[in-house]
Amino acid sequence: MSDVKLLVCGAFNEEERARFDANYPNTYAATPADIAALDAAVRDGITAVVFKGHAPFGGAAMDPLANLGLIANFGVGYDAIDVVAASERGIKVTNTPDVLNDDVADLAVALMLTQTRNMIEGDNLTRSGRWAGGGSLPLNRKMTGGTVGICGMGRIGREIADRLAAFKMDIHYHSRSEKQTPGWTYHADAKSLAEAVDWFVVALVGGKDTEGYVSREVINALGPNGVIINISRGTTIDEEAMLDALESGAIAGAGLDVFINEPHINERFYELTNVVLQPHQGSGTHETRRAMAEVQLSNVTAFFNGDALVTPVN
Repeated sequence: MSDVKLLVCGAFNEEERARFDANYPNTYAATPADIAALDAAVRDGITAVVFKGHAPFGGAAMDPLANLGLIANFGVGYDAIDVVAASERGIKVTNTPDVLNDDVADLAVALMLTQTRNMIEGDNLTRSGRWAGGGSLPLNRKMTGGTVGICGMGRIGREIADRLAAFKMDIHYHSRSEKQTPGWTYHADAKSLAEAVDWFVVALVGGKDTEGYVSREVINALGPNGVIINISRGTTIDEEAMLDALESGAIAGAGLDVFINEPHINERFYELTNVVLQPHQGSGTHETRRAMAEVQLSNVTAFFNGDALVTPVN
């Protein structure tokens, strides 16, 4: 059995890898599918995995690690990890909640502003010299005072709603149960929410329970003034139905940070001028990524020390 107890798995950058190197001897696998190819003695010594990415981490990737006790995920969303399979094998899973709420909420608002004020085209008009040559930007749509629905009033959904309250928006929301709010309107289902609002912000958790939650019926209920904002997971929306609605004008537009099969997104998005596309950068600031790494490492340290995990999932 090897002295290495920690496996680093996924798309960690140099700074993140250096943090693990400074604390624990470790070995590396690019994806969960590469774990089985590690030397058997090394695999037998591993008791904890730090994981970053969206590649499926299921029972088949866990089984080659006979002594695995922890999978510490980098990110609040852990839908890539089969938590049921982990629990069946006595493996604990942790994530990094809370520290990224602000950044993701900020990006949701940025997507709304960029979409409604056509800021990408405005930048192109100015930068290209077309403005100086007499070009102009068509009048846009006012966001302040609009009606917005938050689909998923968890930690991030609440942060988004708090920000939009400052824009004097009429706030509606849908969640599994009614929340304590400053008089915001609760909807028991997503379709009812969509029927009542123009802006539809998706802040659901990922995973099998929310696959296609924003269905074709929900999307069509938004109507021709409706704009979808998604900062959750691409899987939460019926993407084909959304593309159909965007292409036909059944809804007005979208601002998206997440997609199915990202980064290899559906090429139909490339032709749409009523959509703002972002490369899944919700938590992408130096400060927040550093905080996420620290929470992840604190879970590993707690596990190795026999202490209570900081942010357990199961």
